[in-house]
Amino acid sequence: MLCQIAESGSFSAAAERLGYTQSAVSRQAAALERGAGATLFERRPDGVRLTRPGLTLLRYARTILESVDAAERDLGGETPRTQVVRLGLFQSAGPVILPVALARLAATAPRITVTTREATTPGLTRALRTGSIDLAVLSSRPPHRPPDGDSPRLRTTTIQDTELLVAASATGTFAGRTAVHIDELVDAPWIATASTNAEPLLGVWPGLPGRARIVHSARDWMTKLHLVAGGFGVTTVPESMSPVFPPGVIGVRVQGAPPEIRRILVARLPGATTPAITAVTEAIASLVGR
Repeated sequence: MLCQIAESGSFSAAAERLGYTQSAVSRQAAALERGAGATLFERRPDGVRLTRPGLTLLRYARTILESVDAAERDLGGETPRTQVVRLGLFQSAGPVILPVALARLAATAPRITVTTREATTPGLTRALRTGSIDLAVLSSRPPHRPPDGDSPRLRTTTIQDTELLVAASATGTFAGRTAVHIDELVDAPWIATASTNAEPLLGVWPGLPGRARIVHSARDWMTKLHLVAGGFGVTTVPESMSPVFPPGVIGVRVQGAPPEIRRILVARLPGATTPAITAVTEAIASLVGR
């Protein structure tokens, strides 16, 4: 439970993932604090973070879980044949980066096994801190501050900067266009993803004047892009996704406002790393950078 709360960032999100009620998780958290004799959770308006004693306990909990897994393998007579790297990616990075990176690693480093998960940048940052993933592909917006305010800072490698575009139907209002003025987007129907300050997600153009008219809400990128292809609205996309646009979707730049730039970076915990983590980082950097 401690691991899930730390990674989810709130009691309610942890309860949803564990299949419990929020009150049940809160009671278990309080019982854990009584047993430890220390405050483990910092309860904040935007969620929950582990205190220093909480992080210490989490580190030991991770060690215990890893030891149990190793014991099960030894008892089962399993011999590790590969080095496993647990990789997390923000949503739009998966279709562009993952298939090619995995193919490259399979050819050049077949003894490395990569397992993956998808989440928002804040969620992946928490997962790195809690030790549930080894490496994360994150997104950053200007002025490109560190992924979180915790110490020590995460070790990051910048991959590339990508401009945001508006994805539109190739046969719709903006057919044949390469750019639109921001004023033309005010009354456009938008396909967006529910977002909060803690978990920002793309959809409506950032800084759009007035109130956006959202006609469809979806988290899945293929759902959003196929709705665009069908002429059911427009959505905001990073230019790096353009190679995987389905037929019928075009990307247009937005004029009349400063360009919206997002940075793609790879992050890991500071300190010594492994050759496998280095190899995965280099594979991602060489593919996206090129």
